[in-house]
Amino acid sequence: MPLCRRIQVLFLFVCFGLPSLALAQAPATQAQIDALQKAVQSAQAASAQAQSAGDNAWMLVSAALVLLMTGPGLALFYGGLVRKKNVLATMMQSFAMMGLITILWAICGYSLAFGHGNTFIGGFEHLFLHGVGVTPNTDYAATIPEQTFMVYQLMFAIITPALITGAFAERMKFSSMAVFLSLWSLIIYSPMAHMVWGVGGFLNVAGGRVPSLDFAGGTVVHITSGVSALVTCIYLGRRRGYPSTPMTPHSMVISFIGACLLWVGWFGFNAGSALGASPLATSAFVNTHFAAAAAALSWTIYEWLHSGKPTALGAISGAVAGLVAITPASGFVEPMSALAIGFFAGLFCAFMVFKVKSWLGYDDSLDAFGVHGAGGTLGAVLTGIFATRLINPALGKDASGNPLPTGGFDGHWSQIGNQLAGIGLAWGISIVGTLVLLVLVDKTMGLRVSAEEEHTGLDLTQHNEEGYDLNS
Repeated sequence: MPLCRRIQVLFLFVCFGLPSLALAQAPATQAQIDALQKAVQSAQAASAQAQSAGDNAWMLVSAALVLLMTGPGLALFYGGLVRKKNVLATMMQSFAMMGLITILWAICGYSLAFGHGNTFIGGFEHLFLHGVGVTPNTDYAATIPEQTFMVYQLMFAIITPALITGAFAERMKFSSMAVFLSLWSLIIYSPMAHMVWGVGGFLNVAGGRVPSLDFAGGTVVHITSGVSALVTCIYLGRRRGYPSTPMTPHSMVISFIGACLLWVGWFGFNAGSALGASPLATSAFVNTHFAAAAAALSWTIYEWLHSGKPTALGAISGAVAGLVAITPASGFVEPMSALAIGFFAGLFCAFMVFKVKSWLGYDDSLDAFGVHGAGGTLGAVLTGIFATRLINPALGKDASGNPLPTGGFDGHWSQIGNQLAGIGLAWGISIVGTLVLLVLVDKTMGLRVSAEEEHTGLDLTQHNEEGYDLNS
C-alpha cells in the first residue's frame, strides 16, 4: 500500500475508529446522550425545513401554472374560437378576472371560502387577509405558509368565472360582465369552495355532513361554472344569426396554443391540489395526463364517425373534456381508472356538444356547459365509482386502523350517493344564484349589447380597438 494511502487510513482510524471502540467498551455518559439527542433533533429540524421548502416551491410553481391556465391559456383558447371582430373583447374577459377576482379575494373572498364559519360559508376572520401570514395554517396545509395556500386557491377563484365567459361570448357588455362575474365569485364560488374544502364544510370529505370527493374542483370549479354558463346563455338568448349564419373560429392556431397551455397548466391545478411535493401529487399528475390523452382520442373517434373527419378543434376540445372529468378524481384513482374516466368523458362531452345542444337549441357559444358542466358532472360520478383507498384513504380509518373503502369498486358504493348530493347542491346553487344575479344586473345595467354593436363587434364597441389592424 502506498505511504500516502497508509497515512489516510491511519488518520481516519484515529478520528473515527478509536472513539467508536471507546464507546463500545464504555457506557455512554449523559453528555454523550444529550449530544446525540441534539444531533437527532437537529437532523429532524433540517428534514422538516427541507420538506417545507420543497412543498412551498412546488405550490408556488403550481399557483403560477394555474394562473397560466387563465392567461394565456383560456384567453387564447376562447379568443381563437370567436370571430375576429370579438377576439380582444373575449380575451379581455379572462384578463379582467385576473385583476378583479384578485382584489375581491384579498378583501373578503378568501375569508368567505376558507374562514371558520358555518357549514355553508366561511366567516369574516380573514377580511383584508387579516391573520394570513407566512406561517402554516394547519387546518389546510401544515408545511407551507398560509399565504402560499391563499394565493394558490386564488388562482382557482380566477379561472372559474372566466370559464363562464365562453357561453355568452360575442354578446354581453364588458361592464355588465365585470359586475355579474364579480358578484358570482362571492355569492356562488366562495360558498361552494367552503362547503367542499373549507373546515366544517357541508360536503367536506374530512368530517362534513355529506362527505363528497372532489380533489381539485369538479364541483367547485367545473359544475358551478358550466351550469352557470348554461343558465347565462339561455337567459341572454342566441347570438343574432345563430345557427343559420356561419360563426366559425377565426384562428384555430390561437385556440390550439391555448389548449396546449391549458393541458400544461392543469398539472398545477390537479397535482398542486395535493398541497405538497408528495407521492399523491405524482399520482394526480399522472392521472391528469392520462385522462387528457384518452379523452382527446375518444372525442376524435366520435367526431370521425359523426362527421367523417377528425378535426383539430375536436381533438383539443376532447383533451379539455378529459382534464375536466379527471379533476375531482385525480387524487383518488389509479392510472388505468384515469384512462377510463378520460375515455368516457370524451365520448359524453362530444355527445353533449354535437347532439344535445342541437336538440335543445341553446347557444352555448364556446361549449362551456358541454365541456365543463357535463364533464364535471360525469367526473364527479365516476370519482365515486373508481376512487380507491390505495391512492388516498380520504375517508379515514376504522377502529383497527385500516383505511376505509373510498369508492364503489373499493367496496363503498354509498359514496355514489354522496357524490350525487354534491352534484345536486352545486347544480342548484348555480342555477338559482346565477339567475338571480342575471336579473339583478340586467334590470340595473342591461346585459346584452345592442344589435348594431353586436354586428360591429365587441372589440370596437366595448374597447375601441381591434385585434388585427390589416391596414398597418
